[in-house]
Amino acid sequence: MTGVCLPYYSIVCWIHSPSFLDCYIMNRFLKPLYLLLLLTFLGVNIALAEDFRGKKILYVDSYHLDYPWSAGIQQGIKNVLKHTHIELKTVSMDTKRHRSEMYKKEVALKVKKVIENYQPDVVIASDDNASKHLIQPYYKNADLPFVFCGVNWDASTYDYPYKNTTGMVEVSLIKPLVKQLETYSKGLRLGVLAFDTFSERKAVANYRGVVVVNEERYVSTFEEWKQAYIDLQKKVDQLVLVNITGAENWNDEQAIEFVKQNTTIPTGALERWVMPFAMLGYVKIPEEQGEWAANAALKILKGRPPRSIPIVTNEKGKLMINLGISEKANILFSLAMLKTAEIFVQK
Repeated sequence: MTGVCLPYYSIVCWIHSPSFLDCYIMNRFLKPLYLLLLLTFLGVNIALAEDFRGKKILYVDSYHLDYPWSAGIQQGIKNVLKHTHIELKTVSMDTKRHRSEMYKKEVALKVKKVIENYQPDVVIASDDNASKHLIQPYYKNADLPFVFCGVNWDASTYDYPYKNTTGMVEVSLIKPLVKQLETYSKGLRLGVLAFDTFSERKAVANYRGVVVVNEERYVSTFEEWKQAYIDLQKKVDQLVLVNITGAENWNDEQAIEFVKQNTTIPTGALERWVMPFAMLGYVKIPEEQGEWAANAALKILKGRPPRSIPIVTNEKGKLMINLGISEKANILFSLAMLKTAEIFVQK
C-alpha cells in the first residue's frame, strides 16, 4: 500500500515502509503543513527577486567584449544576476585597441552621457581606464554608487575609496609563477615582456615590489615583440609574458609557431589567454572579479553604503602547463606537477 504515499513525503514512506493508516495520517495532517512551508519558502524567494525588479545596473568595460578578460568579468556578473530580474546594460570604452589619451577622454565623456540617459542604480566598472578617466574625474563622492574591479594592484592611485565606491583590486600571482619558473630554469635572472600600455606598465611596476625583475621590454607591434622575445632568451633565465592583446599586426598562429621555434628558457603567463604562447602559467580568473562586483552591487541595492563594503583583492588562481612549447624547449615537468596543473590544449 505504500504506493498511495504522495511524492512530497515519498522518502519518509520509503524509510518507514508505512501502512495504509500511516499514509492516511501523513496525507491528512502533514500535507497541509508541507504545502504551507513550501509556499512560505517560495514566497520568500519571490519577494527577494521582486526586490530588484525595476533596478538597473550598468557595466562599463574599459576594453572590449572580445577581449577574454572582459568577457570573463561580464560572465561573472551575469552568473550572479541571472535570476534577480535586474536590467543589465553593457558599454565598452575600447581603450585596449585605442590607446591615445585624447580618445580615452572622449570615450569617457560618451559613457558619462550614457549614464545620464540610462540612470542606473549602480555602475560596475572594470579595469583602470574606467576608474582613471570616468569615475575619478566625474563621479568621485557622487550620489551614484560604483563598484570597480580589475584595477591593477593599488586602488589609491585613483584616491579610492570614495563614499560611493567599493571594489576588487586585481593582483597578479607573480610570486608563485616565478617560483615555479625557477624550478625549471638555469638561473634566477627574470625578464618581463609587455605591450606598451598604461595597465601593463603599472602591473610591471608592481611586480618589482614583489620579485626582482632584471630586464623589462615594452613593445607596440608584433615585429617588436618577436625581436624582444629573441633578445631576452639570451639575457635572462626565465621570462614572463604580460598580455598580448592590442599589439599592431598581432597574429596568433604566427606567434605560436614563433615561440615553438625560438623558446630556449622557461616562459610564464599570468592570464589564461597568454597560455598559447607560454609554457607555464599561474593565471587569474576574471569571473572572480565579476562575481564579486555583482554581489557587492546587490548589497548596495539592498541599502548598504558602498564605502562600508571593504575593498578586497582577488585570491583565486590556476596552475597551467603548455606541453607543446615545453617539449620544443626540452623542458620536462614532474609527474606531481602534471597531476596538479591544468594541461593547456592548443586548438
